[in-house]
Parts: sequence; structure tokens; C-alpha cells
Amino acid sequence: MSSCGFLNMATIGDFDPLSATIPATKVEITVSFCVLYTQGIGNKEWREFGRTEVIDNTLNPDFVRKFILDYFFEERQNLKFDLYDVDSKSSNLSKHDFLGQAFCTLGEVVGSLCGRMEKPLGGIPGKKCGTIIVKAEELSNCRESVMMQFCANKLDKKDFFGKSDPFLVFYRSNEDGTFTICHKTEVVKVNLNPVWQAFKIPVRALCNGDFDRTIKVEVYDWDRDGGHDFIGEFSTSYRELSRGQSQFNVYEVINPKKKAKKKKYLNSGTVTLLSFLVDIEVTFLDYIKGGTQINFTVAIDFTASNGNPSQPTSLHYMNPYQLNAYAIALKAVGEIIQDYDSDKMFPALGFGAKLPPDGRISHEFALNGNPKNPYCNGIDGVMEAYYQSLKSVQLYGPTNFSPVINHVARYAASIKDESQYFILLIITDGVISDMAQTKESIVNAACLPMSIIIVGVGPAEFDAMIELDGDAVRISSRGRYAERDIVQFVPFRDYIDHTGNHILSMARLAKDVLAEIPDQFLSYMRTRGINPSPAPPLCTPPGHPLQTQI
Repeated sequence: MSSCGFLNMATIGDFDPLSATIPATKVEITVSFCVLYTQGIGNKEWREFGRTEVIDNTLNPDFVRKFILDYFFEERQNLKFDLYDVDSKSSNLSKHDFLGQAFCTLGEVVGSLCGRMEKPLGGIPGKKCGTIIVKAEELSNCRESVMMQFCANKLDKKDFFGKSDPFLVFYRSNEDGTFTICHKTEVVKVNLNPVWQAFKIPVRALCNGDFDRTIKVEVYDWDRDGGHDFIGEFSTSYRELSRGQSQFNVYEVINPKKKAKKKKYLNSGTVTLLSFLVDIEVTFLDYIKGGTQINFTVAIDFTASNGNPSQPTSLHYMNPYQLNAYAIALKAVGEIIQDYDSDKMFPALGFGAKLPPDGRISHEFALNGNPKNPYCNGIDGVMEAYYQSLKSVQLYGPTNFSPVINHVARYAASIKDESQYFILLIITDGVISDMAQTKESIVNAACLPMSIIIVGVGPAEFDAMIELDGDAVRISSRGRYAERDIVQFVPFRDYIDHTGNHILSMARLAKDVLAEIPDQFLSYMRTRGINPSPAPPLCTPPGHPLQTQI
């Protein structure tokens, strides 16, 4: 899933309009409630986000006002709901009776069946405070893409020896009055009356869901040296463009400098909208709402290069006062993914150790000691199994990845529909020993509903991991290329907060390693023509599609 967020003015060089930190989508939170707080990344401070209206004299209020939140799959977005009984017109919350509160993450709400979550209210010792029902609904304007085509007529000639080579640059306006580049057309060579190819862009990238927000379009003459000549500009809006081909969508291209200098200046040509087609895209949240489960498996490196776990120099050292790098990586990724798995039972594996009682070397052992049932209860259960196994196994080697990749691939291979998607997190300290076999495993797994995250801990060089990542060159094995990029590698040292703030380290790490998952998920489903299941009927009671109550 790509994004809708807020870059400063970008250059018109090469860029990816969707790599900005635009939210994955916007969701509408319906709460029978009063005050919503959100929490900043890396600190514990709660900030008030908004308040519902006041509803008189009912113990089961059903509020009309909604909260519109930006949703990021890759972030842990903490929410707090405080409920009050209003006693006066004062906006000071301390003047009203506190009725209870509930905490959750936006991912928990989105990951609940039908995007509807019930939580008991707490906050008053010894008192039952009732229940809050929170429902998340994806806003339709975040699911729409638009296909547009433009042509121009009689553009200014900029090249001394010939006609211009024009292209268009589109900018969306931001809340603070700045502009962010969101699309650039191809260059049409030597033509003052160009017709550009049709292009497709998410509506949120074009106007962030606000149909009346200014869209600025600049017209340039391409130059080989990168010093493109400005021909002129015009402004429009999504609402205006949505009228399609008409007299309203013929725009005069104005060069302000020329206009100021020349009294008889009319324009530097015109640009005309030729076509405008809206397409509603299936999103990641459609699958989650339809019941798709994200299955999370963790595999931890128990090779001897990690150092003796009883020594403070070891990457596996269990410091009573702070988490080691393995635990931070596991918690950072796991705490976000667990919101999308209804049973919260996660297989946890280890590799590269000698196991009791006979000292056999294993590259695929259950951290909880039960090979028939390697599942742990929640991320806390995985952490506990990790700490226990450190006490019982002997760190050894070599560092083989293929057994744990094949382990998850066996499960993923049995899924032919949208019901499940698998994510394998491998945390490792070092140089891989079975590179050829691992490449083959990844190429095979690229055809399956799975993604692989590799977090490298410690000071080692991770050149092989970068090769597995496949961002620069698609990974191949024996002449066969991976069908899609399913591996994301990051070195943990890049995310360590040097003030010692582990929460910030975890937030940064999770953001980077999980950002590609929705796109990897969608690319798998789309290439196979697998559509999301419709949401169960209980998600939309007749006549009350968004109703909630306490």
C-alpha cells in the first residue's frame, strides 16, 4: 500500500510519487464516546485528537460525529478513549464526571472481525463501567484511483534551434500551503501540440481525499542537462477535473514573469483534459475485513557467533534492565502483526544450535521445546520461549536460513485462496552459510502467499542479506528469477536510538520493515486474481451500516 502524507516541495527530477510517507489509507473511527487521544511515536504523551457531540440522558449513546484517522499498517498507533458524563457547558474535562476509559491500537480495531471491536471500560477501581464498541470503516476516497489523459496546444517554443520537448508536473497542495509533487508525465519530444500518455494515480496522492484542494500543474520544456525550462502553469482541483472532457477543462498555461512584462500576453498555450476515469481499487483492508489472517512466524539465530548468552558482550545477553537486540526486533515487528491474527498463536523457531539431550544440531527447532506444537501465546509467549531456550540449547552453527524458510513455505503452499498470508521474521547476527539453498527457497516462496523480513543484529557485514533483499537486483536461483520481491532486510544498528529510547528504536524499525508488506500482499493477490471475501453479514446491519453503541 502506498501513501498520502506530507513531503515538502519536491524536485522535478526522478522521484517516486508513492514513496512519500503518505498514510496507507484513511479510516473512519465510529465510537459511542466522548474524547479520543492519540500517542506520539517514541514518547508516552497522549494528545487529544477530538471529541464527539454530547448526547443527553441515555446510558447507550450512539454518536454521529466520527474521527477520521490516517492509518499506517507499519506503525503501532495507540488510541485512548475517555468517556464522560457532561454536567455543564464547560470544555474543561475535569468539570465533568469520568465514566471510564479504554486503550487499544488502530490495528486492533482494523484487524477485528468486520473492523468492529468491543472493549470493557476501565479506569475506575472496583467498578464495572460498561463496554465501548469501536468500528473502523475505510473511507471510499482512499480506495479510488483515476486514469487521466492530457494534451496541449500551441505551447511556447523554448528551444533556440527547434520546438520544445514538453512534460507536465502535478503537485498536490498541503494543509500548510506547501506543494508536494505527485506525478510527472513522460516527455514528448519536439512537439508544441503534445498528447501525453494516459496515467493512473490514487486520488489520495492527487488531493489527499479533499476534492476542492488546489492541484497545481506546471509545464516544462525538457533539457538534457536537467535545467528544464519553465513554460507556464495552471491550477485546478479534483472536482473540476472530474467533469471530464469539457470546456471547463481547457486550461490556459500562464507564465507569471511573461505576464508581468508583456501587456499583450495572453498565455503560453493551453492544456486540455482528454479523459477522466475513476477506478475503485481493492485494498489491503478489504482483505482484512473479509477475514484474511496474517500468520506470523519468528526464526531466531542461535549460532555461536552471537557470543555466550551469559556474557554482557553477547547479542543474546539477558540484561534484567533492558531488552537485547533480538528481543527488541521481535517485539517491534510482532506487536504490530499480532493485531491481524485472531488467535494470537505464533510458531517460534530457532536455528544453528545443539539441542538437549543428545546435542544434535538443528536449523529448525521449536523454541518452546515442542516440535509437534511450536505455537506460543502472543508475542509475550514468544519472548518467554526465546528466553527459556537460551538456557537449554548450546549455541553452535552454521547459519542456515533455508530450513526455516521451507518450514513456513510448506504451510503457505497449502493456501490457495485469500484466507491466510504468512510473514516470516528471521533475526540473525551474521554471514549466511547456505546462500545457494536460501536463494532457491526464496525463489520458490515468491510464488506463495508469504513475505520474509530479515533483521540483522550486531556489527557484521550484511552484504549477502542485501543481495537477498532483491531491491536492486531481483533474486534468482539456477537461472530462475523470483516472481516478486518478498524479502525485506534491515540492519538493526541503523535504528538504534542513541539516547537509549527503545520505544523509538522499535517504532523506527517496525516502520521500515513492515512498510512493504501491504504491497507485497496485494501483488500476490492481484497477480492470481484472488479477490477479498465479502465482509460477513453481521458487519453491516440493515439500515445501520455505521451504527455503534456503548
